[in-house]
Amino acid sequence: MLEKTTRINYLFDFYQSLLTPKQRNYMELYYLEDYSLGEISETFNVSRQAVYDNIRRTEAMLEEYENKLYLYGKFYKRQQLIQQMLEAVPESDVENQLRDRLKQLQELE
Repeated sequence: MLEKTTRINYLFDFYQSLLTPKQRNYMELYYLEDYSLGEISETFNVSRQAVYDNIRRTEAMLEEYENKLYLYGKFYKRQQLIQQMLEAVPESDVENQLRDRLKQLQELE
């Protein structure tokens, strides 16, 4: 569950500008502020089911955006390459390893 929450939070960071204000509000309250569905429904004077449906549809939209634009995937790969570069520093063949990693990082852009 924590892995899903982390992924949705990243997707929300990347794609929130593509969402409606209502979708942004629900997602912020549910994922960032840790509100329950009931608390959100009381805040907006709607049913708990309406909040649930909106959040699930928004999650699906975020995944669809990611499938098309792949911003989070590229970010994740960059983070992995940077970590590999950091781990390569103490080794003796640092320059060659760093050049290779930098080339891979450059290709992601």
